[in-house]
Amino acid sequence: MVLVKGGVYLPLYGAENKTVKVEPFLMDIYPVTNADYLKFVEEYPQWKKSNVKPLFADKSYLTNWKDDETFKGLPNAPVTNVSWFAAKKYCECQGQRLPTIDEWEFTAMANENVPDARTVEAYNQYILNWYETPKTFNNPIGETFKNYWGIYDLHGLVWEWTLDFNSVLISGESRKDVDKDSNLFCGSAAIGASDLMNYAAFMRYAFRGSMKARYSSQNLGFRCAKDVEN
Repeated sequence: MVLVKGGVYLPLYGAENKTVKVEPFLMDIYPVTNADYLKFVEEYPQWKKSNVKPLFADKSYLTNWKDDETFKGLPNAPVTNVSWFAAKKYCECQGQRLPTIDEWEFTAMANENVPDARTVEAYNQYILNWYETPKTFNNPIGETFKNYWGIYDLHGLVWEWTLDFNSVLISGESRKDVDKDSNLFCGSAAIGASDLMNYAAFMRYAFRGSMKARYSSQNLGFRCAKDVEN
């Protein structure tokens, strides 16, 4: 893990055009790998492919594993097809937690040189190009750039779960409907965005809003975070 010193930023959604303060925290340098997750299910067999309860994972959970203890692909490729419940439990078993949306987005603003590269056209284009590149989830960790904070693979490898992944998007216009809709993917999601030009970030928020905690996806992984002890 490395220290992300925190700061103030304006999120794309959820803050009503108000800045948010992110306190210092620790974040994994790399996403959790297949090898990491194998150790987890060996120690906690209730999270094995054949044992996990349907309440906590859908049918695609670890669907790319041959059996309970045999994964396809590289040991150092990111583990995917893991539900939010499973990712959350993994981090808790390490004495850690999933990063919040604000922590993840704040950290992912950084390119190699500056903590906030959202206005750098080449950086946003890099992210969008990755979104169009198939099967990057098969690649090993650490082959993307090392960002300002010393963290790899926030862009270019897999999408990642956050602790509060479904806490932002709401269905319909807020004037008419204040109920949250975890099935929403896009459309009315654009309402309330702080930067309608930031399409790369919009895609992340929309993807998160389309998920439920028991869902899993072949291009969705995770990493852990941790509070800084005083």
